[in-house]
Amino acid sequence: MKIIAVGRNYAAHASELNNPIPTTPIIFMKPDTALLKDGSPFYHPSFSNNIHHEIEIVLKIAKEGKHIAEKFAHNYFDEITLGIDFTARDIQQKCKENGWPWELAKSFDCSAPIGHFISKKKFSNLYEDLPFRLDVNQQIKQQGNTQNLIFSFEYLISFVSQYITLKKGDLLFTGTPEGVGKINIGDHLQGYLANEKLLDLHIR
Repeated sequence: MKIIAVGRNYAAHASELNNPIPTTPIIFMKPDTALLKDGSPFYHPSFSNNIHHEIEIVLKIAKEGKHIAEKFAHNYFDEITLGIDFTARDIQQKCKENGWPWELAKSFDCSAPIGHFISKKKFSNLYEDLPFRLDVNQQIKQQGNTQNLIFSFEYLISFVSQYITLKKGDLLFTGTPEGVGKINIGDHLQGYLANEKLLDLHIR
């Protein structure tokens, strides 16, 4: 199992960090040790003073595929959930300034919490108008909608598969909307897809 993630897939998020809007998907990966499941708490690491939450819709790949045509990409995932791409923003900034890869900022242990998966068939508006959000301490911090994706789920699957073979069980984080922000010890994070809570974890 591998975790493939997409950067800057919502224009407003790219703008809030003063980044250009991409013309091709920005892809990075996290190791399986980044996965955090079952509502387990996230223990804030000591190496960063500025870890940000980034809520995202996550696709679970249903079967192996390479060089997948975009028109067939919908057949390669059956279930979705919400996940958080925890990002050590201070480390990421240092990496950017020095032209280094982002792994230390993005791929550390437990940096990819996910909620429980549900069938994509539950949502008739999966592509046109599917809202999701992240609440921190009962206050809405991030809100997104699939209608604002720069690159669609199908395009992302097709694009990634031209370079990396997708296998059953792989996870695809599809990008975060605006509103990213710092987490603190004691925070309670809850993620909602439409009005269904899929993600619930505490920061310790």
